[in-house]
Amino acid sequence: MLSDDEKKKLNNRLRRVIGQVDAVGRMIEDEEFCVDILMQLSAATGALNKVGQIVLEQHIQTCVSEAIKSGSAKDRDEKIEELMKVFRKYGE
Repeated sequence: MLSDDEKKKLNNRLRRVIGQVDAVGRMIEDEEFCVDILMQLSAATGALNKVGQIVLEQHIQTCVSEAIKSGSAKDRDEKIEELMKVFRKYGE
C-alpha cells in the first residue's frame, strides 16, 4: 500500500496533528480567546483531512486500480462499494 517514505511522511503529519490537538487542550486550560482555539482546531482538522486524502488517493491508485485491471466484476464492484462508503462517510 504505502512505501516506507510515504508512511514516514504520514506519521510526521499525524504527529503534528497530535501536537495541534494538545495545544488546543492547553489553550482551553489557559482560557485563551475562543477564536484562537477555533483557529487551532481548524488547523488540526485540515491537517487530519489531508492525511485522509493522501490515504484515499493511495487506495485508489493501488487497490481500486488493481481490482479494475483484474477483470473480475466482483472485485471491481467490491472496491467501488468501499469507495462509496468512504465518500458517504466523508460527506457527513
